Amino acid sequence: MAPTTVSLMVGDLSQHGVLTRTEDDADRRRRIVAIAPDFAAPIREWLFGSAAAWTGVLGALTPGQRATVVGTMRAYEAALERQA
Repeated sequence: MAPTTVSLMVGDLSQHGVLTRTEDDADRRRRIVAIAPDFAAPIREWLFGSAAAWTGVLGALTPGQRATVVGTMRAYEAALERQA
């Protein structure tokens, strides 16, 4: 993902209280981004379920099929970047 896209997403999620941003004491130019405590458990559950599904689906594919999936995802991401 392009840095600008990430920055916009982090900004939007921060405004909605999903993420927190704090200054890095070691480097004031940096910000530490974290999941807000109220959202940590639901996000963890969502990610676990998603990871398990991806592992099951991708694990059953041949290396060539996995390469096709990865190539398709990269093409999709590139198309989204062009729209931004």
